[in-house]
Amino acid sequence: MKAVALLALLVAGGALAASDAVVARHQYILNCAGCHQVDGRGAPTGDVPTLRGQLGHFLKLPEGRAFLVQVPGTSNSALNNAEVTRLLNWMANAFSGDTLPADFTPYTEEEVTRYRSHPLEDVSATRAAIVASLAARGITIK
Repeated sequence: MKAVALLALLVAGGALAASDAVVARHQYILNCAGCHQVDGRGAPTGDVPTLRGQLGHFLKLPEGRAFLVQVPGTSNSALNNAEVTRLLNWMANAFSGDTLPADFTPYTEEEVTRYRSHPLEDVSATRAAIVASLAARGITIK
């Protein structure tokens, strides 16, 4: 009987994780896909960067972690901090799981709240500095 109860808890836990992913994907489509496309490939003609295979590299630097929360599309979204946290963690794995740092720690709501309270003044310059820091480590970002 204990084994059945444990199995039920494990299945329920998996279902919750799956439902979080479904909700995050839905939030992505509603809030991000208009610019970054449904598959995260971005829009070169609009100078919207791809998320695919690159997002995880930003998470290798503290300023990169902050940047992903502070970009206007994230910091100014109507999503609350818990929703942004779930969305960013889903995006990191969905679009760039193979580029995540080995010691990747998912965003926390507290971290998102802290970063969102300090929006970027110059998005382009901040991104350029992060891309330069990554390039110095041998990581090329488009």
